[in-house]
Amino acid sequence: MQDAALPEVYQLINEVLHYQLFSVDQTPITVSSLVIFLVLFTALVLVSRLVSRLILARTLRRLKIDETKSYTIRRITYYLLVLLSAIFSFQFIGIDLGGLAVIFGLLSVGIGFGLQNITANFIAGIVLLFERPIRIGDRITVGDTLGDVIAINMRSTTIRSLQNIAIIVPNSEFVSTQVVNWSHSDLKVRLDLEVGVSYGSDLDAVLQSLREVAEENPRVMKSPPPEVLHRGFGDSAWNMELRVWIQSPEFQFTVESELYCAVVRKFRERGVEIPFPQRDLHVRSPLPVPIGSGESGDARAASA
Repeated sequence: MQDAALPEVYQLINEVLHYQLFSVDQTPITVSSLVIFLVLFTALVLVSRLVSRLILARTLRRLKIDETKSYTIRRITYYLLVLLSAIFSFQFIGIDLGGLAVIFGLLSVGIGFGLQNITANFIAGIVLLFERPIRIGDRITVGDTLGDVIAINMRSTTIRSLQNIAIIVPNSEFVSTQVVNWSHSDLKVRLDLEVGVSYGSDLDAVLQSLREVAEENPRVMKSPPPEVLHRGFGDSAWNMELRVWIQSPEFQFTVESELYCAVVRKFRERGVEIPFPQRDLHVRSPLPVPIGSGESGDARAASA
């Protein structure tokens, strides 16, 4: 009985696999063709990823191509290989792309309204890869987010913040909003440190101290040279400013801390005071009030 039941099972499986789901331009789409398409397309996508990440990456590394350019070439190659994989998979199961384009054209209006954000982010991602306003490794500020770019994908860009947190930002944000790129064309960054000193300080000692603080820090660049400026007179202090250049924005906060600490130590050695905020309060004595003026006023009010 088991042998007799096997042909029926095979027949049932065969009917399921050849069951027509729908047709595209007079081409029947069955369960088997759909399975073949998914398996073939998935395999080709995996091969495309392998080619772009391993083979192409090694080739570009041997050619000594810049890392940002190499990343752009690999991403574009991957997208093209995925597109070719889709075309080949459709052709393999006998679907004419001309008829498929007509169907996609009819569906594009309805899909467009529901996928506007995804489409905008995808196009923005392509713009980022070709125009390269931001690159892998750049330190950028988008809104309140400060961090380093670690990946530019089809829909979003990944930024690693200074707290080592991965932040996913939609690609359209980089096209439609203002982006601060700290290392777009030149990694050098100028730091402006504001310092207040009391009016009774020795001005020459203040200027010399700030110059020495900049010169003694190994992270501060010698060219362009540091500058010390007097920016005006505050309520309780001279407003001084120390301007220095560093080689990379990566060390911005570290260098600022080192310089501020060095300023405090240097000022203490030379007796330069950093004043507290001060306010002068003038107290005036009250005006004399004539005696009896209150009583006469009350009497006049009672008589009235």
